[in-house]
Amino acid sequence: MNTLIKNILTVLPDGTIKKIAIAIKNDVISSVGDVPPNFVADSIIEGQGKLAIPGFVNAHTHVSMTLLRSYADDMKLMDWLNNKIWPVEAKMNKDDIYWGAMLGIAEMIKTGTTTFADMYGDMEKVAEAVETTGIRAVLSRGMIGTAPNGMTALQDNCTLFENYNGAADGRISVMFGPHAPYTCPPDFLEKVIDKAQRYKAEIHIHLAETIGEVNDCIKQYKKTPMALMESVGLLDCGVLAAHCVHVNDEDIAIMKKHHVRVAHNPGSNLKLASGIAPVDKLLKAGVCVGLGTDGASSNNNLDMLEEINLAALIHKAAVLDPLVVPAFTALQMGTSYGAAAVGLNNTGKLQTGMKADITLISMQGTQWTPCYDAVSLLVYSANAGMVDTVLVNGKLLLDKGRLITIDEEKVLYEVNKSAQRLTGKTLLA
Repeated sequence: MNTLIKNILTVLPDGTIKKIAIAIKNDVISSVGDVPPNFVADSIIEGQGKLAIPGFVNAHTHVSMTLLRSYADDMKLMDWLNNKIWPVEAKMNKDDIYWGAMLGIAEMIKTGTTTFADMYGDMEKVAEAVETTGIRAVLSRGMIGTAPNGMTALQDNCTLFENYNGAADGRISVMFGPHAPYTCPPDFLEKVIDKAQRYKAEIHIHLAETIGEVNDCIKQYKKTPMALMESVGLLDCGVLAAHCVHVNDEDIAIMKKHHVRVAHNPGSNLKLASGIAPVDKLLKAGVCVGLGTDGASSNNNLDMLEEINLAALIHKAAVLDPLVVPAFTALQMGTSYGAAAVGLNNTGKLQTGMKADITLISMQGTQWTPCYDAVSLLVYSANAGMVDTVLVNGKLLLDKGRLITIDEEKVLYEVNKSAQRLTGKTLLA
């Protein structure tokens, strides 16, 4: 199917903005700008009054944790995990995972996200949700090596790779997901590395999220988490490292050496008081930095435009430099850098040959007036409620703010039913 988006103000890969047309042939962008005279559109989208950007890439989340949104807030990370989150997660069944994923995917599509990288349990149910909804995803089975089911989880990740890597018309990719060094000791990580190398798969892991994690690692292993991962060989697999809040100059040099890509989660890191990652140093060192929301229980939403806004703001204050992370860089972190971070080279940019993963933002209303710089307004003024249209693989998932592939009413009903059973709490709405 051929689709033409006409009269659309478009953010091009170099940051320039032009009113052009975008032609889509099946799942790929066939032209940006001059449409070939022989191109025949089966469907035309009028772009007047809208801004075309690459779909947002949520480089780190736990999508089914939407089930725990607002369940446990204003707590320290380890208290939050040990006493609230992990006990409820232990009760989740496959249906809970599925409906939590459906809710999260619905939220992401409605807020302009076209790709997400996820780590959780029962990932085949998340994969089913991805297949059903049409979104793109990089999935990994979360593994806690110290848990009784650690080896079972590792085998689950192998099965996930065998069954779903490249599935859903190529929309699903699979990584291996050891949770973190403090839950996955070196002997377990060596087993993960062996499996990942056999499957030629990459690894998605939490690293250096809190100062306590770093101090404990140094106390136990005489190394920072990043140095420990280098010593066990994990960084040779290709790594998407979530957080990296507390990394020093030596860690950054290791990351650059091994091409470690970062999923920066500013909202979650602020809410859990984990700290502010040294994004200015990472970018200057040439480390790829994408953006993630983390789970909706520590954020508490999956709104990537909010993360882009935070990334553009907090680092200026952190280093007292208004030139750090300008608007276009923040947008790249949420799009092209994010795609590279999760290991995809076929999305994240609006250019010929890329997958047609496109988000259209309505530019109508007070917050877009006057419009001197559309990227600046998108990053500093707009909100996700302005997302109008979302396409993934050239297929329409959101049209004028309405979900096309998801029955939102049924999802909300099923999620509320699961949430009440899991927590025993009376829901207020």
